[in-house]
Amino acid sequence: MKTRLLILMGLSFSGGGCERGMHQMYEQPKYLPLAPSTLFSDGNSSRPQLPGTVPRVSSGASEVAQVAASPIVTAGLLARGRERFDIYCAPCHGRAGHGDGVVARRGFPAPPSFHTEALRAAPDSVFYQTITEGYGVMYPYADRIAPADRWAIIAYIRALQLSQHAPAALLNADDTARLQAAEP
Repeated sequence: MKTRLLILMGLSFSGGGCERGMHQMYEQPKYLPLAPSTLFSDGNSSRPQLPGTVPRVSSGASEVAQVAASPIVTAGLLARGRERFDIYCAPCHGRAGHGDGVVARRGFPAPPSFHTEALRAAPDSVFYQTITEGYGVMYPYADRIAPADRWAIIAYIRALQLSQHAPAALLNADDTARLQAAEP
């Protein structure tokens, strides 16, 4: 009986030490931005940004991310984009990008259609950031979709948009004749 009591008391005292250690972990010394420091030879606690970096906010914390330019669109890139789109985007956005995917049809909030004027006019960086960080109820895919695949998805979204909203000036005479023949 006494042994059990001693063990119980020992465990309760050791638990108090864990709590103190937790507070020390959360309340670590830190430098504020641009504060002086002896840690680096230039006397600054902040490090200069690397050339080509773009500041952005992710998960509530400020970070700097290397953002590459969108790649040249090729048939292979579009094929990869379609494959990735069908896996990650189509369940909510639908295979044609109208926001009518199976998830939306089953009662979840419908995402916007990629065919709205606002999203057709949006720069590629908006799509890249949305895929990376999520938006509204959309989950962030930064840990699931590689940057190169994000650009492939964006290229495919642009192809979907063009498929529904191609300017007539881009069509040749044969395409225009076929469209006119198909109109009711």
